[in-house]
Amino acid sequence: MSLALQLGQNSVSTAALFDLVSREGREGREGMVQTVEDFARIAVDCGLKVHQRLGPGLLESAYELVLASLLADRGLAVERQKPISIEIDGVRISDAFRADILIEGILLLELKAVERLAPVHGKQVLTYLRFLQLPVGLLMNFSGATFKEGLRRIVNEHVHFSGSTLDIHHQGRKIPASRPSRSSRET
Repeated sequence: MSLALQLGQNSVSTAALFDLVSREGREGREGMVQTVEDFARIAVDCGLKVHQRLGPGLLESAYELVLASLLADRGLAVERQKPISIEIDGVRISDAFRADILIEGILLLELKAVERLAPVHGKQVLTYLRFLQLPVGLLMNFSGATFKEGLRRIVNEHVHFSGSTLDIHHQGRKIPASRPSRSSRET
């Protein structure tokens, strides 16, 4: 059974969307990517491809599905709609929120398909980053005329940052550019 998206009178299958976005073919991992900055660059590149080829007007879930596929094609570990539980003052809240896309366990992508980003969208991502104890997240809105106008980089409250080459909007404080070791992420 094939999932189909209704676009007016036309129906587009998921396979056709993947084909539309992946016309350059599948890309394998070119060496080991080690920093959150590398993951962010790849995510921005893939997000731009999705926006250019699909354009505005689809549901957020359509952009998420295609973007996750492109990221996986680039060799990244991708989790979609990951349920996140939190604990506050001894009270555990199961599935307090769902991370739209989590790349390699260290980069959060929050996707939107709205006419214009509101300040609350950036605050939402920052809240997610704080609960996940992650350094950085990207907020991507696919309904703007250009991808750049809907792209925001949200940074959690860390103190050191060794310069990002990504020239996009920043919110928050600076972060370390290197990927934390697995042992430091598990504590």
